[in-house]
Amino acid sequence: MRDVLTTPMFAPAASVLLNHAAAIKETDMVHITGPASLEGVLAIGQIEAACLDVGVKYRRRFFTPRHHLPRDAPAAWSIESTGLTVVVDVEEATWEIEDLPSNKHIHLVPLQTSVELGSKNRRFGGALDAVVQAGAIAAMLAPNGRRVRKLRPYISLGLWLRAALDTNMDPIHSMVVNHLGEEGTLRLVPLPEVAQPAADMIPGLSERQLARLRKVWPTMDVDQRSMALSELLLPCLTMDELSTPRLEELAWHRMLVGDGEVDLASQV
Repeated sequence: MRDVLTTPMFAPAASVLLNHAAAIKETDMVHITGPASLEGVLAIGQIEAACLDVGVKYRRRFFTPRHHLPRDAPAAWSIESTGLTVVVDVEEATWEIEDLPSNKHIHLVPLQTSVELGSKNRRFGGALDAVVQAGAIAAMLAPNGRRVRKLRPYISLGLWLRAALDTNMDPIHSMVVNHLGEEGTLRLVPLPEVAQPAADMIPGLSERQLARLRKVWPTMDVDQRSMALSELLLPCLTMDELSTPRLEELAWHRMLVGDGEVDLASQV
């Protein structure tokens, strides 16, 4: 695995996450808590895997997600009196790094960041969600851990599940996925190269035409593939259920692990 903390998107948060990893190493018991949601499971799983790989004692607890509580209800999580509490607050609003309070416990919340993209080095903003932060901490704790490496591809899914892709391109999601591809953790392939994508993920897509395209895909050159896939997806552009940025990701950047037949987005 390549150190994700050295990437530009993690520059504002690197020192904070390094301190979190050091605190986990030094404690005699880690209390990991997060909401009982898919994002919560993804984030907790990263830290739990690292604890298992390095032999750190831990306890795991799920709390009720915010959307199941009254608006004026207090936080559903609590701080343990012993050991180190790690709160994976995936539902929290995005924070600026400098606004983070100093706590005796670890509180992972989405953090504001920005990156430069394109030939003109335009700066784009985004967020480091709690799942990718948990993945970065796990890699620091157990860079060669068997469980950490196995869960490594899933650090991208928190960003995939966030609402950012429902309106615009998410540069942080793109950079995380590209990083995982470059280090060999996953492969980025177009839709026809996925053997068993989940049905109905793309409203308006003809499954019959996709099956036909998949058969002739190996015989096509780059231009033919681009044209054929664009024609296949043309009816989908009129559907309101899926944003154009998310449609582009599902069409051209499916995330596959090894020789797997089902891409990661289809699994969630």
